[in-house]
Amino acid sequence: MARVTVEDCIDKVDNRFELVLLASHRARQISQGASITIDRDNDKNPVVALREIADETLSPDDLKEDLIHSLQKHVEVDEPEPDPASFIAASASADGAEEEDAPETVNFDQMSEEELLAGIEGLVPPEKSDDY
Repeated sequence: MARVTVEDCIDKVDNRFELVLLASHRARQISQGASITIDRDNDKNPVVALREIADETLSPDDLKEDLIHSLQKHVEVDEPEPDPASFIAASASADGAEEEDAPETVNFDQMSEEELLAGIEGLVPPEKSDDY
């Protein structure tokens, strides 16, 4: 029965390696207690996972996203960085400074790529000592 199921799944997931990854991930989910979307019919978890993919009761794209999310150790959240000028204005108002004057503009030093590369090339490695 599993061979027919694999052949049916190839229509939904083109790459056999990806199919194995998705089906094994789904089988692990089932063994951890996730509810199945088809009748079990006395099949083991990997066969149930393949049948779910073949019957399209689960989207392969959703399984792929869930697999990627489960493998991530650190999830980055894109949050906007706070404006440095707002920190300066907030600290000035917290210090009791009067806000009658116009807010000062903050100028940060700008460095071109060439200047950065010249600075990096000018770095000297630290001298070796006997402590190591």
